[in-house]
Amino acid sequence: MVHAYIMVKAATVSNGIDQLKEELVDVDNGIESVHIVAGDVDFIVKVNVDSPAEVKEVAGGLQGVEGIEDTQTYIAMD
Repeated sequence: MVHAYIMVKAATVSNGIDQLKEELVDVDNGIESVHIVAGDVDFIVKVNVDSPAEVKEVAGGLQGVEGIEDTQTYIAMD
């Protein structure tokens, strides 16, 4: 099992941050949770999948959501 955290930066969205959160949750079944946070990023997405390649697929899906500016992916090493 591969655990990863994806930091997500959002653009200004017309539907609101809560609606964008729901769209992120629906991207992939490997997404365990999505949290709205304060700071340099707007969301932290926790991912649990079978391989690093699947982490890349989830990150790509998040980047494809309208209103997402940038993502940074961190794979847990322990």
